[in-house]
Amino acid sequence: MAATPAALLTFDLEGNPGRSALEGHHVGTVAPETWERLWAVVDGRDIWRTEGDGWGRVASLADLAGADNLEALCLADTRANPLGGILVGTSRARLVRVTEQREIEFVEAFDLAPGRDRWYTPWGGPPDTRTISEDREQVYVNVHVGGILRSRDEGATWTPTIDIHADVHQVATGGGRVYAAGAHGLSVSQDGGGSWRLRAEGLHAAYCRAVAVCGPRLLLTASTGPSGGKAALYSSNLDGERFERCRAGLPEWFGGNIDSLCLDALPKGELAAFGSDAGELYSSTDQGRSWTRVAGGLGRITRVLVLP
Repeated sequence: MAATPAALLTFDLEGNPGRSALEGHHVGTVAPETWERLWAVVDGRDIWRTEGDGWGRVASLADLAGADNLEALCLADTRANPLGGILVGTSRARLVRVTEQREIEFVEAFDLAPGRDRWYTPWGGPPDTRTISEDREQVYVNVHVGGILRSRDEGATWTPTIDIHADVHQVATGGGRVYAAGAHGLSVSQDGGGSWRLRAEGLHAAYCRAVAVCGPRLLLTASTGPSGGKAALYSSNLDGERFERCRAGLPEWFGGNIDSLCLDALPKGELAAFGSDAGELYSSTDQGRSWTRVAGGLGRITRVLVLP
């Protein structure tokens, strides 16, 4: 699946388009509650989910007092949201819960997280909640720029983990590890965010935007900086000890960044996919050793999601 500013598009591995959804809407991101039930951020402020064979609007930031001018940026089904609901990250580094009963509320404990007054952006604007992940009993929320916050009590309290100056663009989990793709490389934690080790060996440049676990392999995107330039895809073992360039089926370079959440993989490694800044969709069924161009001309891709 590829989320775009015009629709949510679906393709099989041969590039045949499936049924599109949410046509005429800006689909900012999409995330699974189960493989059969999906949630999406639509038109910046609305939260939709699949209902039967279609989609229905569940809630909106417009319904939430104090959410004026906030934009929904990411979402994930975690232990920090109610069963049947979803956790939503927004601009200005806020966190919101949406329930199955269509109720919406701020996660007040996240607003009280230690160190919040030091969160920032390099250009001087307010920080954003950028990505969300979980592993075992822990939920991780990535603030740009504010590091990664961890909750071990279903969102009742939040604790800082990595240094905020790591400038993290995506947090991901898998294989008993936590990963932080950031401006200086990939940080890896094997103790739930208690300690981190920075990895960048083998990368042509250390500016990383997206990371995904693909079975026994780790996939990572890197470029020369925030504006992109010489972006490429890499693979390594799950510890990120040394990265190898993914080349088979791919161009020499991508012009812009392969962005956060535009790289995804099934946990057991049967399928991986990513979307380029040029609106191309690539897939791999051999854990990143080779890639096939599935589709092109999609315009701006805001999220890639693979489903079994």
